[in-house]
Amino acid sequence: MAQPAARPEHLDLAPVARVAGTVPLPGSKSISNRTLLLAALAEGTTAIAGLLESDDTARMLEALRALGIDCARAGAAGGWRVRGCAGVVPVKRAELFLGNAGTAFRPLTAVLALAGGTYRLAGVARMHERPIGDLVDALRHLGADVRYCGKEGFPPLAIGPAHPSTVASLPVRGDVSSQFLTALLLALPLVGRAIAVEVAGELVSKPYVELTLDSMRRFGVVVERAGAGTFRVPAGARYRSPGTIHVEGDASSASYFLAAGALGGGPVRVQGVGRASVQGDVRFVEVLRAMGAAVALGEDWIEVRGARPLRPIDLDLNHIPDAAMTAAVLALFADGPSVIRNVGSWRVKETDRLAAMATELRKVGAAVEERADALRITPPPSGRLVPGAVIDTYDDHRMAMCFALVALGGVPVRINDPACVNKTFPDYFRALARLTAAA
Repeated sequence: MAQPAARPEHLDLAPVARVAGTVPLPGSKSISNRTLLLAALAEGTTAIAGLLESDDTARMLEALRALGIDCARAGAAGGWRVRGCAGVVPVKRAELFLGNAGTAFRPLTAVLALAGGTYRLAGVARMHERPIGDLVDALRHLGADVRYCGKEGFPPLAIGPAHPSTVASLPVRGDVSSQFLTALLLALPLVGRAIAVEVAGELVSKPYVELTLDSMRRFGVVVERAGAGTFRVPAGARYRSPGTIHVEGDASSASYFLAAGALGGGPVRVQGVGRASVQGDVRFVEVLRAMGAAVALGEDWIEVRGARPLRPIDLDLNHIPDAAMTAAVLALFADGPSVIRNVGSWRVKETDRLAAMATELRKVGAAVEERADALRITPPPSGRLVPGAVIDTYDDHRMAMCFALVALGGVPVRINDPACVNKTFPDYFRALARLTAAA
């Protein structure tokens, strides 16, 4: 049997003076995995176009097939056909490995807790360090049988058939991860009666919850709102296939190319996301404008031009936590200190992103103050980045993608474990290189 190709240890990026061109974006990871799960739970067959091809979506597809869902490629690249189970998961006993895909692990935990079977869910070591206790507590309140196989409050998990419960509402904390609320909302139509989720505390990453509600709406379930913290799934709610659905481009991935346009002159245009986007990270354009870049938007495209130095920022970026990492790297090119605030959720992502960003920004010459939920970033003196910095990526795709922008500072940079971008954007470095070639 052929052995899988070894992951490259590093990628050396040469200094880049200018970038320009157009980038067709891969499908949104968040929309892709939500769409796959809802298509699997729906009545009818769904044809999906533009699905992201990446490690995270591969983990979701593997899990759905292991659960007896018929998923098959159809048509052009990114085309899939999913035959739904009408809310009844066919396979009642399974062991699932979900890597480090939070958009698969959390929702599948909630769905399988209500599926009437026996399941074990596990992932990579980092997934076993990412908290899930708030979701498990809410599911237990609903009568679910969810047990920890290791450390209390963390995966891996063992799930058994739920015990009937008549509760009308579920409490869940909102200040750790919006994925807990998302997971509950996606699963609750399986209960078959009206039930509300009450969010305690501040809800982080609100745009991702809006994305969940939009995805559910496309499959026929409208969640009722009562104030900022109450979400009610009505009685009789069930998912129905929309027939065909298109996954829009990934707004988080767009941030790197838009930032490159701000740093490297441009124009750089991303195709597949624009003013009609349902993703919160499209608001990264507000950060670019605040830093002095020129931004133009169409219905499904965004274009950026810019010049250095950029203006420093002091912004609360809780609503765009993924794109906020790109903003932190842009701060290297500002003419004064910048502060990225209210991003405490970084601590429970693919790595502790607050600590990782602080460490790697210092390697290229920045002075960084790491706070509990914020970073204060002072660019290197005279804007001169340290040449030849070796960036560790912590098996975190976004660390690799945003630190590739350091090359636009006119210095070489080495990215360790560049293949970690396969999680969401396997073609990332080639796409970036094409912008350099076009310029």
